[in-house]
Amino acid sequence: MRRVITTALAAAALLGAVEAHANYTQTRYPIVLVHGVTGFNTIGGLINYFHTIPWNLERDGAKVFVASVAAFNDSEQRGAELARQIVPWAGANGGKVNLIGHSQGSPTSRVAASLRPDLVASVTSINGVNKGSKVADVLRGAIPANGAIEGGANALANALGSVINLLSGSNNPQNGLAALQTLTSSGTAALNSRHPWGVNSSSYCAKSTEVHNVRGHSIRYFSWTGNVAYTNVFDAVDPFLAITGLAFGSEKNDGLVGVCSTYLGQVLGDGYNMNHVDAINHLFGMRGWTEPVSLYRQHANRLKNKGV
Repeated sequence: MRRVITTALAAAALLGAVEAHANYTQTRYPIVLVHGVTGFNTIGGLINYFHTIPWNLERDGAKVFVASVAAFNDSEQRGAELARQIVPWAGANGGKVNLIGHSQGSPTSRVAASLRPDLVASVTSINGVNKGSKVADVLRGAIPANGAIEGGANALANALGSVINLLSGSNNPQNGLAALQTLTSSGTAALNSRHPWGVNSSSYCAKSTEVHNVRGHSIRYFSWTGNVAYTNVFDAVDPFLAITGLAFGSEKNDGLVGVCSTYLGQVLGDGYNMNHVDAINHLFGMRGWTEPVSLYRQHANRLKNKGV
């Protein structure tokens, strides 16, 4: 009899654990993943910007949407596009969404939250460009204004954006120069003056708090980032990021964004062993010691426990 009772209790405990795990990422409101510059939601349904991340969130209860905004444009334009996209998603799922943006997806999400704070429960920045990128500063400084080089660079970016539109089934307006300017330190400072929530502009490395009142609506802000550019000898992107990371000198960075620039709201971590591309589980799962998918899953559970 004792063995039967013990077996029954063990089975019940196991069942409870399975049920709890099955709901681990089930947030109250759906999660909207927002891509960065040069990004897309999916290419032909085969290549996803957030590699395997939507599925890994959905398999334990989360409802996930992946936004499609301009691959090349300023954060104001992209934010307006995102604000329009979330209207039906929020309307059909409790009235709000949780925005999670990578790279330029962070200021894009912040703009959307500022435009439609009634529809946003939280904004999370992943390796986000919240105080500009020194790589963008270098590029902007190296391209003479109003010249042939600038025109050619803009045309090339716009052409690439059009190809991304075609392959992803989108029709987003492209503006390469606007994308570059919005990611510079001065461009981001201007954006922050218009959409200040979650960013502490008192100093470059100043951190903010989690909950902010945005035009009468309470929104939670979070962020995390990696702090190394080269993480995997087999990853073809890492040598490129190691070179771009030189723009930061001794400042900790992920190859494209300085650590302090990523700070938004409650900083959940700024020392992860991952670079700018690792943060979205690319290239195709090649990464450093930090497992990025687990960070998304843990955060979904965090949002769930906070009631959003």
